[in-house]
Amino acid sequence: MEYKRTQPLARDAMAYVLAGGRGSRLAELTDSRAKPAVYFGGKTRIIDFALSNALNSGIRRIGVATQYKAHSLIRHLQRGWNFFRPERNESFDILPASQRVSETQWYEGTADAVFQNIDIIESYGPEFMVILAGDHIYKMDYELMLRQHVEADADVTIGCLEVPRVEATGFGVMHVDEQDQIIEFVEKPADPPGIPDKPDHALASMGIYVFRTGFLMDELRRDAAVRESSRDFGKDIIPYIVANGKAVAHRFTKSCVRSSYEGEAYWRDVGTVDAYWEANIDLTDVTPELDIYDREWPIWTYAEIRPPAKFVHDEDGRRGTAVSSLVAGDCIVSGAALKRSLLFSGVRVNSFSSLEEAVVLPDCHIGRNATLRKVVLDRGVKIPEGLSVGFDRKLDEQRFRVSEGGVCLITQSMIDRLQN
Repeated sequence: MEYKRTQPLARDAMAYVLAGGRGSRLAELTDSRAKPAVYFGGKTRIIDFALSNALNSGIRRIGVATQYKAHSLIRHLQRGWNFFRPERNESFDILPASQRVSETQWYEGTADAVFQNIDIIESYGPEFMVILAGDHIYKMDYELMLRQHVEADADVTIGCLEVPRVEATGFGVMHVDEQDQIIEFVEKPADPPGIPDKPDHALASMGIYVFRTGFLMDELRRDAAVRESSRDFGKDIIPYIVANGKAVAHRFTKSCVRSSYEGEAYWRDVGTVDAYWEANIDLTDVTPELDIYDREWPIWTYAEIRPPAKFVHDEDGRRGTAVSSLVAGDCIVSGAALKRSLLFSGVRVNSFSSLEEAVVLPDCHIGRNATLRKVVLDRGVKIPEGLSVGFDRKLDEQRFRVSEGGVCLITQSMIDRLQN
């Protein structure tokens, strides 16, 4: 009698999250933390989206490779993702670069970050590997991608976004045939190849790869023996498989998770200050493009035990209010006004102050009579009384970091320089 598989493929998969990137375009936001550890959406960190996707997809073995300024990230993972139980065949491994292969070698590339931990991966014996970038905001069911991988009998399946051809020049682009088999992988092409069924669009890599584990391990060992390799999936592993094996594109629209309130497939690389600010502020819309209230696909995180948010004072000119805003726990808005703003936990906004289009990270303190517009405050910033930001760009550029889009990023060291 032939055995038929009944359990989801995700139960035999391991998710491996590459979370070692610095994210230098986020400027001072990544001075003390890696990009995947940057705060997002009032409660979560960026990495929580990839991890939640894996958990919600049914994957119960997860590894996270860390490297750049990893303490904040590791602390978050230890506090918020420590509920996996080995007796249920679950595991959660934090894998810092620890010179396991050589005493002088850190992770040299994305592929090397997996290669150096082959022994750990093989000890669990997963049938499939789902390689993920840890620095994007999206909701996706990896089970559907795993199924396509098996049905197509592919060597690698690559998650892809459908983007207008004119916007695809900054991505790795897949040139595919009518069956979505990848003919060629082109890195940041000047003239991106179109999709057969959508000639004005191109398929851009999301940095999500599915392999059978044995095949991936063989490829990583082969690549490690190539002296001139840069040990990178996008530059080395994927082009080799496209040329010598079977690589298939998986369109994000086929596995994007949407609530009834979400229309378009949502994916964001919040890798610049402007993109980061915009994605956070968009959450204040009446019906935002990303539904973080979807109970069918929750975004897990470290939930701190904090008291509720509080709004006090009810006098003309001194009324604690928030309009079109997200306010996390342990915030006190004391006779101040918020409009289209997002406050993380532990923020204090004092009387006669006003915030508009402000993204305020945890434990900030805004003094009286401050007026802030179109700003991002790093964690723990103490805004002095009467400070005005967002109304005079030239003045702001002298004091703080102002992005191309006019967003003012403020850190405590910048405030300290003002007061000295």
